[in-house]
Amino acid sequence: MEFTHSMLNNLQDRIPRPSGVLYLSQDIDPHALVENLASRHGEPRTLVLDGITEPGVSEVHGAGLLDLLEGRAETVVAWAHAGEWLGAGTALDAQGDVVPVLVVTPRQVQVLPAGIADQDEDWVERLIGITGWTLPPQRPDVDWAQIEARMGTRLPRDYKRMVETFGEGAFDAYLHLNQEPWTDWKEDGLLVWAGTEHENLYCWQMDDGDPDHWPVTMQTFDGENVPFDCSTAEFVCRILLEEDHPFTMARYFDTHWFMTYRTNE
Repeated sequence: MEFTHSMLNNLQDRIPRPSGVLYLSQDIDPHALVENLASRHGEPRTLVLDGITEPGVSEVHGAGLLDLLEGRAETVVAWAHAGEWLGAGTALDAQGDVVPVLVVTPRQVQVLPAGIADQDEDWVERLIGITGWTLPPQRPDVDWAQIEARMGTRLPRDYKRMVETFGEGAFDAYLHLNQEPWTDWKEDGLLVWAGTEHENLYCWQMDDGDPDHWPVTMQTFDGENVPFDCSTAEFVCRILLEEDHPFTMARYFDTHWFMTYRTNE
């Protein structure tokens, strides 16, 4: 079955909230359902495969979804999205038949204070805590020496750690993390490390100093450059947590996440 945008919305809207299970007709292809949800929500985490729960699955991985299925899960994957875990796959229904299933439960992430700590803060670690990130490094094979040689400059260390940790995807499904900085505006002294669908670009203002001290510059869709005296990871932490930040995302989501883009691997 080919799922349309409205069909997926309808199915997700039918799941009981805040926690609930929706057993679906056997006419629905569970693989197609998962593939279509993955195109919307990114790469899922596998919770159960062929009736066997993946090792190490806990509440921070979405184990609450399995509690709702009461041991009847056959194959279930999950996505973190805002304040929810969304699960999809197959499970045994009340009659003992294997059917497609959708399941939702609230997502709990470590609550971190919005106030900013001292300048020795490890902002990448804080970003991991804010997003509830539990996956292993997503870019363990990245060759920064080769990339930096090609670009003719060193890059900020916290940016490189962010790419290595999170890989390809977007914070809150909005702030898209470039795997290599764009050099389109290098002649203007700007390297672009992230962007949004609204055509806002997140850059560094390059200078002759230490790249770890390059200030973040936000280039708006109308070409205005807005500077911020902070590092890359600190900037992301601030816009996730601070409601009074001029480019805040805290007004839209109470719980934050990193959406890993679907891969072909």
